[in-house]
Amino acid sequence: MAARTQRRFPTAFAERNRVVIAVIGIAALVATFFATFYAEDLPVVGGGTEHQAFLAEAAGLRAGDEVRVAGVKVGKVTGVDLVGDKVLVSFRSKGVEIGDESTAAVKIKTLLGQKYLSVDPLGTEALDEPIPLEHTTTPYDVNAAFSDLSSTIGEIDTTQLEQSMTTLSQIFANTPESVRGMVDGLTRLSHTISSRDQELARLFRSTSSVTDTLAARNGEIGKLVDDGNLLLTELANRRESIRQLLQSTVTLGRELAGVVRDNQKQLKPALDKLDQVAAMLRRNQKHLGDALEVLGPYYRMLTAAMGNGRWLDSYICGLFDAQGAPVLENDVVRDCRPGGGS
Repeated sequence: MAARTQRRFPTAFAERNRVVIAVIGIAALVATFFATFYAEDLPVVGGGTEHQAFLAEAAGLRAGDEVRVAGVKVGKVTGVDLVGDKVLVSFRSKGVEIGDESTAAVKIKTLLGQKYLSVDPLGTEALDEPIPLEHTTTPYDVNAAFSDLSSTIGEIDTTQLEQSMTTLSQIFANTPESVRGMVDGLTRLSHTISSRDQELARLFRSTSSVTDTLAARNGEIGKLVDDGNLLLTELANRRESIRQLLQSTVTLGRELAGVVRDNQKQLKPALDKLDQVAAMLRRNQKHLGDALEVLGPYYRMLTAAMGNGRWLDSYICGLFDAQGAPVLENDVVRDCRPGGGS
């Protein structure tokens, strides 16, 4: 008799092993957590391969700027750090193989000065080390430009230049008028340059000095710009407070106007009385001044009389005779000298 195969029903979720479910759930949460924070490093969905390059200077490049290959964006700059006297740029590229002979250059993206890192992938081996300084370039420095210009101008022999222009003018003496005019103009230009040789030399020396001073004060200028940015940021932050203050002032003015308008009948008689009191005080200003002048000596004497304690010091002249009996008659000559002395 053939054995009958029993049909197995799936186990209900409530009947499963809760410990196993908890372990699987925690593992999934941990995997999701790490995938969220390290998504850029994932091989398929990440931000690409991490590379580095040495630059002579940052040249305005900052984290977040684009990385381009043949003008196409392939990644972004992730960090710009100073290592000794060089700048180490970290960047990610996706979909491009960066070889060991690759070159990198900082180029201008917009007229406002935004930069991007241009990479030229070369080489057959994978790039394991940072792109060396010899394979990277930066935008031309203004200080270097002025220094090179000063050196080039300084090496010109102005006397020989003047002689060359004079000889050229003599050679073209029999040429058409237009050519002679051009050569004469060049000759006058050479004479002008030759006569201003010392002034031009001083000018370029001063220019070099100015650029050196600006380079030496680069940190201070940067701090000044940063402080200006902080000031503008603080003003922008306080703009809302100032706006609320002005709005509250306008609201207060409207409410005061409403209060005055609602209580105009009660305020008008009080203001009229106040005007009358002010007018009376103006009319009696002289009398008030005289009274204050009189009150001064009075309060001075009163203070002197009451300054010894809680009583009043006074001197009554001739009220008692020598025996101590009171003298009450009006026509009696009273002795007001203390002690009865003469």
